[in-house]
Amino acid sequence: MVPCTRNNYQVSNSSPASTGRAMATINELPENILLELFSLVPAWKLLRHCRPVCSLWRDLIDLVSLWKRKCQREGFISQDWDQPVADWKVFYFLCSLRRNLIRNPCAQEGFKYWKIDKNRGDRWKVEDIPRDHGTEFTDPQIKKCFVTSYGTCLKSQQVDLKAAGYWKELMDTVKPDIVIKDWFAARNDCGCIYRICVKLLSDSREVLAEYTPAPVYIEQWSGAEWKEVSYTFSNYPPRVRYIHFQHGGKDTQFWAGWYGPSVTNSSVTIGPEITRKPSPAEGKDPFGRQPDTLTKDIN
Repeated sequence: MVPCTRNNYQVSNSSPASTGRAMATINELPENILLELFSLVPAWKLLRHCRPVCSLWRDLIDLVSLWKRKCQREGFISQDWDQPVADWKVFYFLCSLRRNLIRNPCAQEGFKYWKIDKNRGDRWKVEDIPRDHGTEFTDPQIKKCFVTSYGTCLKSQQVDLKAAGYWKELMDTVKPDIVIKDWFAARNDCGCIYRICVKLLSDSREVLAEYTPAPVYIEQWSGAEWKEVSYTFSNYPPRVRYIHFQHGGKDTQFWAGWYGPSVTNSSVTIGPEITRKPSPAEGKDPFGRQPDTLTKDIN
């Protein structure tokens, strides 16, 4: 086989078939055809198996147009996308990884994956939506919520970014936006207090950035509509390795039972908003290997 290098790579206006000769290598295909073929190859195979083959393939795989084409092909962006993108390769990987990093956000599995930090009063409970004196959720597919009592109830999850596929160079250099969201609601017949605290932590659990808004006080008989809390961490310090998410509250009437705020549909996502949200399976590391080994392939 003819070695795959730029020195022997030439694109002519005439195809091998039109000249009556056999194609010696795949590199005799027009560049746009090679790019189309590469756009069909999974990202991790492009970087692990295709890019090291030769300088031609390396240069083609590093082209902006290839990664933009892959984003369009996989539905991450629309054909008429007009937002600026600093690095299309990194953008593609962030889109591939993007999913909700909070597990069991809507109480489908009880309290699985949640750490109960405070469990006062009659303790945490899972209830169906709508609650008594409550309202339906904005998304009819969400049927359950976590409910607090007359004593402070707090629960949390800690997201390990390396385990989730976000390697340290990505977090330290690119610093993709970290978006947190939570939904809460009161019972109409009882006042309550809702709290949320989200921290970005280092390897040693040092707090590098924090979102701790003032508690939300909801008066009795002031409605039971679901409310969303949203916050974006941007341009945060380097060394972020964990995200600690905590929320909860209590009622203000000190009634026995579960009259405090309910919470559900919590989320932590990293990276840009995209047209199509990947499924949980797609949200896994697109390279299929340990995050620490990815940087040299991306750069």
